[in-house]
Amino acid sequence: MRAFLAVAEELHFGRAAERLGIAQPPLSRAIRQFEQELGADLFHRTTRHVSLAPAGEALLGPARELLEAAETAQRSVTMASAGDVGRVRLGLGTLSSHRVASRLVAESHRRKPGITVELESNVYTEEGIARLRDGTLDLALVRWQTQPPGISGRPALYERPMVAVHAEHRLAGRSSVTIDELRDEPFILLPADPGSTMRDLTLQWCYEAGFAPRVVQEAPDTQLVSALVAAEMGITITYDSVMAHIHDPHLVAVPLAIEHDPIVVYLAHRAGEAAPALREVLAAAAEAVPTPSPPVHTVAAHRAAATDPVLTSTIPTYKETL
Repeated sequence: MRAFLAVAEELHFGRAAERLGIAQPPLSRAIRQFEQELGADLFHRTTRHVSLAPAGEALLGPARELLEAAETAQRSVTMASAGDVGRVRLGLGTLSSHRVASRLVAESHRRKPGITVELESNVYTEEGIARLRDGTLDLALVRWQTQPPGISGRPALYERPMVAVHAEHRLAGRSSVTIDELRDEPFILLPADPGSTMRDLTLQWCYEAGFAPRVVQEAPDTQLVSALVAAEMGITITYDSVMAHIHDPHLVAVPLAIEHDPIVVYLAHRAGEAAPALREVLAAAAEAVPTPSPPVHTVAAHRAAATDPVLTSTIPTYKETL
């Protein structure tokens, strides 16, 4: 096609060969072979003159379109290999991860507008890790206590547990609450499936305190759980990151005074070599959501929080840390 267009535009085999950077005889042979394959003459030739035959006139437009398409394809491959274009699928839970995800996506778009970050919400830890492994997600914001095999990740956010109660609840004015004080409370929890980390922690902490929580209602997402708490149906244990996004005058969040390992939201992906687009999004995430310093107060502060309101007030909240 390039040889044909060069001759068609120059109407001179010598000039066309010079333009292509080849000798004239190979160009003439290439055109002859092309005409034989097509079964039609593309040019009228004389010793002094070259002109387009009707078949050549008909081929002119499609030839240009084909070359443009080939060049576009080549540019696309080059850009994809360089991480300038591509698609990255990011799974996240509900409210707790929204701010992290929004910063990551905005920075990625600023740096590499040709990369599309597809967001999928209500993806909890168990599902997120499974989908990273099977390749239906490239990134996920998830929590774990033990790093899953085959998964890499770094902390994107540290959280602390809060007890969400109605504004008129007996615990609403407290500086902190112990797990034992929730023994007789009705609980509203996320369902067991698809595997909420906070549900698992709530059950674990209650069992360790010697009781099974009285679950009066399950709800499919944190927004609905919070709405049910605001409707005075019960209480729930949640994250400070969740409560930072809920602005309901009927809801109060009280720190839970309990010894626990740091609750970490990890930006996770499959271990091993990352695709170019994913590498670029991870680089954008490092800029937009740098790894935070681990909390130093997790165990000591929570041990004393129930009796020391001054100490409780100095524990940084989610809003303050961001």
